[in-house]
Amino acid sequence: MTHTSALELGTAPALAVGGPVDRLVSFLLDDVWGAGLDVLADLTGVDMLGFPFMQRAYLAAVCIAIIGPLVGSFLVHREMAMIGDTLAHSAFAGVAAGLFVNSVFAFTVPPLLTALLVAAVAALLVQTLVDYAGAYRDTSLAIVLTGSFAVGSVLVTATDGGIAVGINAYLFGSLATVSRANAALLLGLSAVVTVGVAVAYRPLVYVTFDELGARAAGLDVTRYNQLLAVLTAVVVVGAMQIMGVILVAAMLVIPVAAATAVRGFKQSILAAVCAGLLATLLGVTLSYVYDVAAGGTIVLAAIGVYAAVLLGVRARRRLSRREQGTPTADAGTTATPDGGDERD
Repeated sequence: MTHTSALELGTAPALAVGGPVDRLVSFLLDDVWGAGLDVLADLTGVDMLGFPFMQRAYLAAVCIAIIGPLVGSFLVHREMAMIGDTLAHSAFAGVAAGLFVNSVFAFTVPPLLTALLVAAVAALLVQTLVDYAGAYRDTSLAIVLTGSFAVGSVLVTATDGGIAVGINAYLFGSLATVSRANAALLLGLSAVVTVGVAVAYRPLVYVTFDELGARAAGLDVTRYNQLLAVLTAVVVVGAMQIMGVILVAAMLVIPVAAATAVRGFKQSILAAVCAGLLATLLGVTLSYVYDVAAGGTIVLAAIGVYAAVLLGVRARRRLSRREQGTPTADAGTTATPDGGDERD
């Protein structure tokens, strides 16, 4: 049995759902997304667009490019970018727990499900340490990160290394590990994140830019902090199928950094999503063409997009100074907490 098939057997049974949900998944994956890429493959002559595993990889890339910057925009402006790395290590412990249960007991647990549960608990634990234990935020992140990685390493070695091979794909990511069931799961997680942010958008913006003011206004700041932490955990678990645990935090930060010159918070989120789409689609394509790690390629592509944007912004400012004939100071981050409307 190959490594990929083993992963699919470990995940698909628990995610298989009959009835209307199964038909909806089949419609979205086959009749809409798959058929669309098949047509594109015929029109362009690019054969890889017609391969089912590449279609699933591109779908995962699009989902990651949307939900990563969507949540990451709030984290970056709250100076909580490292929570993604912390929850990624927590997801590693969750994957190890799932694989450990599968190897020791007589029943099968999807590793992505255990990763989601553990990462969500870790997200709530971080916020609890900040709110009730009096710990600084970076201290809380360090405690949860190191503790999660310690648990994961203990579980990996508890089976004499028997699950070490199975966990490698989650550490480094892979195009081949995006099974049909995992693609359906990622679609569902993406819908949850998008709806969650849309429903709680204004309170989240308020808490992000003025937490004290939000408390004074009577908002339940703790609840919205917990919501943001759990949404981050969902993004991390969804993204690690391609990105891997080691690099998953990049899609929460780098596209957002590339959009910091955009005025208005809503506009900056949209620009970050566009940067994420460019990076993930380019990264997946280069990963297939050159047979290299998908996660690393996507991160390098994202850094390239960020560098190109930075150079473009600097070049535009220099040109503007020359035209005006007077030096002007470089502007920093211009996203505003006004929900996206510019203010002069």
